[in-house]
Amino acid sequence: MRIEMTGTEFERKILHGLALEWENALYLLDSKYRKLISMPAFSLKDMKRRLGYWSGEKKEICINREFALSGSWDSVRRILLHEMAHQLAEQAFGSETETPHGPLFKKACYLLRADYRASENYIPDEENSVRMQRIRKLFALAESSNRNEAESAMRKAHELSAKHNIDILSKNTSRNFISVFAGTPALRHPREEYDLAQLLREYYFVWTIWVPAYVIEKEKMGRVLELSGTQDNISIASYVYEFIRRYIESRWIEYNRKNQLNRYRKTDFASGIIRGFTGKLKSNSRIKSHAVYGLIKADDPLLKEYAKYRYPHTVTISRKGSGCDRNVLQDGINIGKELVISKGITKTDGNKRFLLGCSE
Repeated sequence: MRIEMTGTEFERKILHGLALEWENALYLLDSKYRKLISMPAFSLKDMKRRLGYWSGEKKEICINREFALSGSWDSVRRILLHEMAHQLAEQAFGSETETPHGPLFKKACYLLRADYRASENYIPDEENSVRMQRIRKLFALAESSNRNEAESAMRKAHELSAKHNIDILSKNTSRNFISVFAGTPALRHPREEYDLAQLLREYYFVWTIWVPAYVIEKEKMGRVLELSGTQDNISIASYVYEFIRRYIESRWIEYNRKNQLNRYRKTDFASGIIRGFTGKLKSNSRIKSHAVYGLIKADDPLLKEYAKYRYPHTVTISRKGSGCDRNVLQDGINIGKELVISKGITKTDGNKRFLLGCSE
C-alpha cells in the first residue's frame, strides 16, 4: 500500500530502492563477475514505448517514470534485473558486437535470475486456457448461496487442478516456471502470513519462499513472499492468497466489532482460520479418491530444480510465536472450516483489477 507523499519524494525513494535492489542482486553473481561491473546511475524518465534501458555510454539504468510510479514493486524490480543483465553482458562479457538480446545477454539473465522476456506478454497454450476457464467457472459456482453446491464446486475446482498437475508429473510434460510476489514487501510480517505461505505450498502446486525486497515507505530492504510455479498455478495460488487475506480481514472486523482485541489476537484468529481451512482441504483429500488427491503433495522435481537454481543460498528460520489465546484461535478454526474459495473477490493492483486466472 503506497503512502501519500509528493511526487519528488516518491521518485527519490524509488531511485534509492533501485540502488538497494541492484546491490542485493549483485550477490547472486560469482565474485569473478561482481568485480567486473560497478553501480550505475539510476533515473526515471518519461518514455512512451520502453519500460527501461541500460546506457553503457552514460553507465545508467533508466526506468519508465509512469511505470515506476504506478506499477507494483515486483514489476519494477523485474525490469531493473532485465536492464542489469544488459549492463552485465556489456561490462563483463563484451556484448557490444551482438544483438541486444543475444547469447551473452541471455547468459547474464541466467546468472542474475532475470527474465529476458520481461517486456513480453505471456500467452497460455490452448489446453491450459480451457482448463483455467473450467476452474474459473467452478469458483464462480462456489458463490452459490446453497452451502452444499458451493462446497461441491470448490472441491471440484481443487480436484481439476490437482488432476491436471498429477497428469503433468506422470507424463513428465515440459513446463516453464515464473516467480511473482504475493503481497507487498514489509520489514515485518505477522505469523499468519507464514501460515498462509505454507498452505499455498502444500495444496496449490507452488514453491514459496521469503525473499529480500525494498520497502518504499521505510526506505529499507525488507522481505516479501515469492511464489514460483507454472503460470496457471501461480494465477490460482495468487488468487487464493488474496482471497483468504481479504476473508480474514472481513471476518476479523465482524468478530472484533467492539474493538476490544489487539493485533496479537488478530494473529490468533487469522492463524485459526488458515488452520481450519487447511483441515478442510485435508478432509476433502481423504474423501476423494486417492487417484486424484493421493498425490496432492507430490513434489515436482523440475520445480524443485528451478527453486534450487533461483535460490542457491537459503536459510531456514524457526519462529516462536507469542502467547496465544486458545479461545480466539478456536473461533478462527471454526470459521476457517466454513471458508469457501469463490470468484467473488478480486485482486487489485493500483487501478487494475484481476479475477482468477487473469495475469498482468
